[in-house]
Amino acid sequence: MEYRRFKNSDLETSVIGLGGWPMGRGMYGSFDENEVIKTVHKALDLGVTLFDTAQTYGWGAGEEIMGRALRGKRHDCIIVTKSGLRWNPDNPSWEIEADSSKEFLNKMLEGSLRRLQTDYIDLFLIHRPDESRPFSEPMEVFGRWKEEGKIRYGGVSNFSVAQMEESLKTFPIICNQVGYNLFDRRPEEEMFPFCREHGLGIMAYGSLCFGLLTGTMTTGTKFEEDDWRCNSQVVEMLLGFPIFEGEPFVHSLEIVERLKKIAASQDKSIAQLAVAWVLSNPAVTVALTGVRKPSEIGENVVAGDWKLTDKIKAEIGAALRG
Repeated sequence: MEYRRFKNSDLETSVIGLGGWPMGRGMYGSFDENEVIKTVHKALDLGVTLFDTAQTYGWGAGEEIMGRALRGKRHDCIIVTKSGLRWNPDNPSWEIEADSSKEFLNKMLEGSLRRLQTDYIDLFLIHRPDESRPFSEPMEVFGRWKEEGKIRYGGVSNFSVAQMEESLKTFPIICNQVGYNLFDRRPEEEMFPFCREHGLGIMAYGSLCFGLLTGTMTTGTKFEEDDWRCNSQVVEMLLGFPIFEGEPFVHSLEIVERLKKIAASQDKSIAQLAVAWVLSNPAVTVALTGVRKPSEIGENVVAGDWKLTDKIKAEIGAALRG
């Protein structure tokens, strides 16, 4: 397993991180909680050190499961969680709004510490930008938390370059967590150059395009009712483009078949190809993979040591263009 450092810090992470979004009930359909916990333990055994979650993953349930899974293993891992999104706990739904007020963040931090069964967070992120207030407000909160030992570092998620510039005036954030995969290369144009110039790390979520790049989907794939991928409005809100229905879905599956052949020529799976491709970008510090089975994390970590050649990258580019 390769390890990389968030450059403006002494925080070093495995290049493969375990993403906790699929652990949130009501997010990715049903799952076996005991199997998820075994998956976390398997990840630790394989050298994975970074475990990412958020308060909105299952409306707190995702953090609770992660906390149980990491109990007794706190010093072997880097815990990342996120806040800044308000929801109704009595009626949790996708009707959420950004809230980075100091009052809300202080309340939410205490909840995260309790659910994760820890007294500090290694890396705390603002989940989405709150444009109703100055970005200095949550950054000042980060400053106090760090002084109090409640967090080691702070960062952001889904922030634009301008929003990061504004945040950096108040607090030395060390990363931005953004969606990045073979089907979504939008961050390459402005985000990655800015982060490299300012010594900020990139946490790439959706490395497997939310399951599409696992190679397990077909035109007959049906998502469970409590899986966000079956809701076109939620997909549009979270990703900004349709990909799990209609012609975009069919076209993407055709590309997946071409990518499978490239991976097979190297005795690898398409999931390993997709993660290795994300990690081949020098701006990326860690690729997050959302998994719920030990076999899945066992497959994904192989990509942590696979260096794609220029020839393979060219073949991937041709498959995408085709």
